[in-house]
Order: sequence, then structure tokens, then C-alpha cells
Amino acid sequence: MHPRIEDYALIGDLQTAALVGRDGSIDWLCLPRFDSGACFAALLGGKDNGHWGLAPCSPDARAQRSYRGDSLILDTVWETPTGSVRVTDFMPQRDRAPDVVRIIEGLSGSVEMRGVLRLRFDYGRVVPWVRATEGCRVAIAGPDSVWLRTPAESTTYGKDFSTRSDFTVAAGQRTAFVLTWHPSHEPRPTQIEPFTALQDTLDDWHGWSARCRYKGPYREAVMRSLITLKALTYAPTGGIVAAPTTSLPEELGGVRNWDYRYCWLRDASLTLNSLLSAGYLEEAGAWRDWLLRAVAGAPDDLQIMYGLAGERRLPEAELPWLTGYCDSAPVRIGNAAVEQRQLDVYGEVLDSFHIARSAGLPAEQHAWSIQRSLVDYLESTWRDPDEGLWEIRGPRRHFVHSKVMAWVAADRAVRAIEAYPKFGGEVDRWRAMRDEVRREVCERGYDADRGTFTQFYGSRELDAATLLIPRVGFLPGDDPRVLSTIDTVRRELTHDGLVRRYSTEGIAVDGLPGGEGTFLVCSFWLADALRLSGRRAEAQEMFERLLGLRNDVGLLSEEYDPAARRQLGNFPQAFSHIGLVGTAFGLQDGARAH
Repeated sequence: MHPRIEDYALIGDLQTAALVGRDGSIDWLCLPRFDSGACFAALLGGKDNGHWGLAPCSPDARAQRSYRGDSLILDTVWETPTGSVRVTDFMPQRDRAPDVVRIIEGLSGSVEMRGVLRLRFDYGRVVPWVRATEGCRVAIAGPDSVWLRTPAESTTYGKDFSTRSDFTVAAGQRTAFVLTWHPSHEPRPTQIEPFTALQDTLDDWHGWSARCRYKGPYREAVMRSLITLKALTYAPTGGIVAAPTTSLPEELGGVRNWDYRYCWLRDASLTLNSLLSAGYLEEAGAWRDWLLRAVAGAPDDLQIMYGLAGERRLPEAELPWLTGYCDSAPVRIGNAAVEQRQLDVYGEVLDSFHIARSAGLPAEQHAWSIQRSLVDYLESTWRDPDEGLWEIRGPRRHFVHSKVMAWVAADRAVRAIEAYPKFGGEVDRWRAMRDEVRREVCERGYDADRGTFTQFYGSRELDAATLLIPRVGFLPGDDPRVLSTIDTVRRELTHDGLVRRYSTEGIAVDGLPGGEGTFLVCSFWLADALRLSGRRAEAQEMFERLLGLRNDVGLLSEEYDPAARRQLGNFPQAFSHIGLVGTAFGLQDGARAH
């Protein structure tokens, strides 16, 4: 049986990340990058597919965990019949080689501990050759090499294709394990001192967190979400992944399992907006530089997602040797949606540049030249159908949200010229485009009989993305069409008060079998729409309910199943934490306005 998704916590070094279970097992880790092959893949298979367990031997041990202050350092305190012990897991921001550090500290009495390391490279498929050398265990297979430094006081041995360490920790004692990856053809990497690395890592995170400008009543939740979003940033390039995992299912036992370890322009743009709202201008500059490199070229060649360094080819494949999380197969790597047309990304990119300029990021002519080419291209293509925000694997349609975001692109381009006339551009044409898009959406995308904006032109289906209409400024929050859309979505597209993306019943528009849970960011969008429509108390009630869905260390996945009361989808999910931060800031700013 797999642990629940919410039973995991995140650690990372701004280049990759690991998931640590309540049971003390690291069940997911890709090295050296987010999108590399996993050396621990128990999350998507079984323990034989790789994991690193570290916990008391006692079957009666009970764990309680938390992050240390505003950091990504995870403390798990184990209580046993003979004493208590704290295990501290973290990944220091690397100089070159990635390290996973696990520090064990006796708090009371005496506790027998056991570590079990099963390295399985290439997503749990390749068993390495392991040997003892220079006081370490080194595991090698093909291009991968991992060194494990074990405490001198532990008894370390091989058993059942795993490396085991048995030791006892008494009150006041402190010891550590360090796992280090490097290319197998290179010399052994320089060893870090684990206790110094702990303090340095804590200082790094506390220094970063201290820059947050949010001072409202939800600071703990906002700070944890911002730290999570920062942890999903690939520091060498500034790219931002949607999640550090692949193939965690949207429905247990279903096939809606996707690889999210890439940089979606939409998710990255919205992540940037969250960081900017909290005062993190440096991240905005790094992301803008990543974006300018990634999208360089012809505007008609813009992709919806890229690799961490801007790679364009992300071929999708299935891994048949992994049974999937809770038998949810197939397990996929790569993402075929990279080939899709999604017109809304033009709006998200132009809006992010607009927000960055408003936040103080210097405007640059080179960056504007690319934005201008994008809106010029969109001017001739916004009338075309696309796959839409939700990456529909069915026929292209005229999705309302895509058209709304085309309006956003034109609107932000016009506003850029109004603020910086020297930039230059076809501002009169863009104004005309903006007016035409709004007119068409209101005529063809609104069902007057039902009183709601629909998913696509001519459809009776609903789409939670229409809740964004007031937030992006397409219509004011108190417009009667917005108010009736909010009420219709609440009436027809919610499950136990939480919002689904769209209906998957009958012949689903996405062309896929099965269903999915409620989509957490959509529920945050509902809270935003309620606030913008003047229903602040309802918005705050919705927001606080969503805060209650976070796990014990403040993390959210992509979706939530109200019936089973558990999280679903890739974890932790940038989109969900973006929603949390945005709604918290909106409630704070709305309170100031009154």
C-alpha cells in the first residue's frame, strides 16, 4: 500500500527535490535535476524500485514532523517506548554535487535505529553495483554514481540488494548520513560537513524568507507556499517546474497521469506573479531571462512548456516496469502536450511582463521586442481554435478562457505603450483587437438563457477558468454576467463546495476516460471571484476551508477528492500554492481598501 500523497513532505536544493514520507522513507528523488531519472521511485512502484528509509526499529514508534522555521529543512520527532529522537532531512544548496543529508539526534532515553538504502537508477529499473571504499558505500551503474557516508558508530552491511545500517542513539548524541550523487566517470566529489551544511542551509532559507513583504493574518500559510514555489525553481537557469513529480494520478486507478517536471509558461508566469507580490524581484529578473532565452525565435514557434534550460523536445513515453501510484498506470515521462496550441499563454506571458514592470523590474527594449512580436502574431491567430488551458486531448475548440487571455495580451501591450511610448508598436491596431475580442466573447461565449459564460463557443458546458474573468480585468467583478457565472459554477461545477475544472461525465470534452478530483486552484479562483464581486465574507470562508486541506507541513497537491478526503495529482503543485498566495494577498488588499 502506498502512503497517501499528503503523507509526504518536500526537501530540495533549488535544482531537484525529494519526497519524504511520514514513515521516514524518501520515496522519490531525481538526480541531478528535477527531470532526471529517479534513483528512488517507490512512489510510483514499490520499495524495490528504490527508497531510503530511516526510522526507529520499534513498531510502536510515532512521528510528528514540521519544517524548521521558514525553511525547507524537515524535522521529524520520533517517540518510542525507550526514548525519543529527531531526524532532520535537508538538501543544502549545492556548489556542484547534490547532497541529501539526514541528521539523527537523541532527545531522550535510547533509541535503536535502522537505515535501509535501495538505490535503483533509471526510474527504479537499474540495480547498481555497490562496494565499500574509504569508509563509504559507493553505488555505480552506467552514468550514475552515488556515495553514502555512514556514521562510524553504525553497523552497515548489504542485504537483499540493499544497504542497511543499524545503530543506537542516546540522549545528547548526534550523527549523520550523507548521500552524494555525481557522474560515474568523474572523481569522487568533495565531502560536505553535515552540521555546518545544516546551519548554512537554515541561514540561506531564513535570509530569503525575511524578504517577504506579506504581513497579513495568513503569513504562515503564505510563507510556506512561497518557500514551496521557490523550491520548484531551477536555480541555474531561473526556470520554474509545475511540480517535482510525474504520474501521481488525478483519479486513483485511472489513466490521467502526467509528467509535471517541466516549465509551463502559464505556471511559471503565475509563480512569478506570486513571488513578485511578496517582493521577490530578483526571481522575476531570473525568470524573465529564462523566458527570453526559451522563446527566442519565431513567435509562431512558441511552445506552452519547455525543459529546465529551455529544451524544446520533451517526448512522452511510458515506463511499464512501474505499476503506478496505487496501481494508477501508465507511468509517463515527458509530456506530449508540448505540441499543443494554447493561445492563453500569450496573455499570461504579456501579463507577467506587465506585472514585473509595475513591481519595479526595469523595462528593456529587447524584452519588449519579443513581447511585441508575440502580440503581433496573436493578432492574426486569436480567432483560431486551440486545446485550451486544460490541455484537452480532443478536438480543438474556441475556448472562452483562451479568448479572454488574448484580450489580456492586447490590453497589456496597449498599457505598455501608454506607459513607455518610446517602445513603439501598433497600438491602434491592438486597441481594435482588444475591443473585438471582448465583443466576440460576450456575444459567443455567454449563454444568456443560463446566465453564464461557457467553456467554449456554442457549448453548454461550464469551465472554472471563467472565474478568472474579473481577476484579469476583462469585466468588473460586479458585472451581472460575472455574478451569474459565479452562481452557476457554484451550483453546477462543485463537489462538496470545492470546484472541478469542468465536467468529465458522459463524453468528456478532454477525450479521456475516467474522472478526477476537484481542482484546488479553481477553488481559490472561486474565492477570488467572490471577493471581487463584493462577497468578502464568503471568499474568506472559502479560503480558510482550503487552508484546512493542506497536509501537516502546509503542502497541497493538484487536486482533492472530497469523498475520500485525500489529495490527488502531482505534489506539491505550483498551481495550488500560486492560488493560495494570490487569494491571501487579495483578501489583505481588499481589507485595506475598506
